[in-house]
Amino acid sequence: MKVEKHPVPNESGAPSKVLVIGSGPIVIGQAAEFDYAGTQACKALREEGVTTVLVNSNPATIMTDEGIADFVYIEPLTVEVLERIIATEKPDGILPTLGGQTGLNLAVELADAGILEKYNVRLLGTPLQTIRNAEDRELFRDLLTEIGEPSPPSEIVESVEEAYQALDKIGLPLIIRPAYTLGGTGGGIANNGEEFAAFVKSGLAASPIDQILVEKSLVGWKEIEYEVMRDSADNCITICNMENIDPMGVHTGDSIVVAPSQTLSDKEYQLLRSASLKIIRALGIEGGCNIQMCLEPGTDVAETLPGGGRSDSPYYIIEVNPRVSRSSALASKATGYPIARVAAKIAVGKRLDEIPNAVTKQTLAAFEPALDYCVVKIPRWPFDKFPRGDRTIGTQMKATGEVMAIDRSFEAAFQKAVRSLEITNRSLLWEDSNWSENGSPLNIPMEATDERLWSLMAAMRRGMAPEEVSRITGIDPWFTRAFNRIANMEQRLLSETLNPHLMWQAKRLGFGDEKIAILTDRTADATRKLRRDWDIRPVYKMVDTCAAEFEAQTPYFYSTYEQENEAIPIQSAKAVVLGSGPIRIGQGIEFDYCSVHAAWA
Repeated sequence: MKVEKHPVPNESGAPSKVLVIGSGPIVIGQAAEFDYAGTQACKALREEGVTTVLVNSNPATIMTDEGIADFVYIEPLTVEVLERIIATEKPDGILPTLGGQTGLNLAVELADAGILEKYNVRLLGTPLQTIRNAEDRELFRDLLTEIGEPSPPSEIVESVEEAYQALDKIGLPLIIRPAYTLGGTGGGIANNGEEFAAFVKSGLAASPIDQILVEKSLVGWKEIEYEVMRDSADNCITICNMENIDPMGVHTGDSIVVAPSQTLSDKEYQLLRSASLKIIRALGIEGGCNIQMCLEPGTDVAETLPGGGRSDSPYYIIEVNPRVSRSSALASKATGYPIARVAAKIAVGKRLDEIPNAVTKQTLAAFEPALDYCVVKIPRWPFDKFPRGDRTIGTQMKATGEVMAIDRSFEAAFQKAVRSLEITNRSLLWEDSNWSENGSPLNIPMEATDERLWSLMAAMRRGMAPEEVSRITGIDPWFTRAFNRIANMEQRLLSETLNPHLMWQAKRLGFGDEKIAILTDRTADATRKLRRDWDIRPVYKMVDTCAAEFEAQTPYFYSTYEQENEAIPIQSAKAVVLGSGPIRIGQGIEFDYCSVHAAWA
């Protein structure tokens, strides 16, 4: 199926026609983020006068609409189909970095089959050797060694026999990481021989090149991500750094994530930032990439780990995604910096200092975003549909979607994100039916599952110290102390008479009216009326990429409980469009598609 529109005349020196590969159907680890990225990129290319040819097999996407690309093919994402489209459309370049792992793998297959050379099609954004260097575990490890960046002790394995040789050399526990896969597919953490055998078998089967990395387990270390951008003139910036609240051992797609990082010292932040810039330069990426690292934990967590949680290096590079990723979408929304849009313009020759900031209209894309707020992402798991499923979370991603919340403090953003999950009660009281009763916290399970968040809150309500929760879960004490502040406020609302000051403090910590109502034995309507009678109302702040240094021309807003309101009401006719919330089974990207069209209409 082909959808056409008249191409925009090319007035720039960029390639005249570019083929953009979509990500295909929604799968775990590859969801609406890539429709978001592809739509941004197609519009950005057309702004530069480049004719865009889009191929995607998922019709329920904005990117496949008329007006987004010049030519749209709704076809299977296979090498054979792509060759036919290339032969028909004769593009000058191909942009695979917006289609997730699917796009990268197809680009490698097209190059290996000689199709790109046959039709004289240039690979844009990420060179072929860069894809190989980042995705092939052995090449990536060799590159890190060459530039002096640390990687965990590991062995590249292509057979079961080699895997057992690696086991003898490194010792348990180990992490199995298959090459060229998405969402940790086939891999896992092996704590014993039986688990090791199972993960080696599944990992080799999942890798399209029959290769796995057998790596020393750094479970319990902090997991940090950097989103980095580079142009053809070697200008590099970091867009956003993010910290996984869950430590190493939980896939970043299944981890609660906060931006910017909250527990890094300035020295640690600069150390990891410098490493990120060195890596993107060594890879030669022109565009954006996501770099995942681990950092040695603090004392409370480290003392529970083998060897005291210390190693030869204070940090290690885990992996690089040489493309737009799930984290890129989060970083874009967290900062207001349109990563996919800028990456697409860089791919056709623009420099960072030539691309205007779409939010401020005054600064350039070469400016690193500044955040004066906190962003929290919480995954949405499908276990409400599969109650008998294994709820353990590890190195293989299980979440189908996620929510993001913004506020001035971590606690407020965190509680706002919990309410956004659309689960029972929409608060941290969920899964703790005896929340108002005392009892022993020692029998509360806190293994890594989708329910651990509510379990650790239940334990702290019953008196467990934040530091002890950190020792059990590996979560940094900075976060467990923040959770404890929420639990302490719950106790105050239970025991004290509600007054304007207490209400204000609770709202500043992110308590919703319904949760305050439960804790103070009122109805939600009565609590809401009381709050309004006391003139405690939210204001709206801008996400402007520059911490209010410049006035935003196209801002978006978040609510918070402060004094100054930055949202000026417009006088013209207006309507509210309600979105559908996080992606889950039975409610996917189709509803995002409907919401976008409603807003456009």
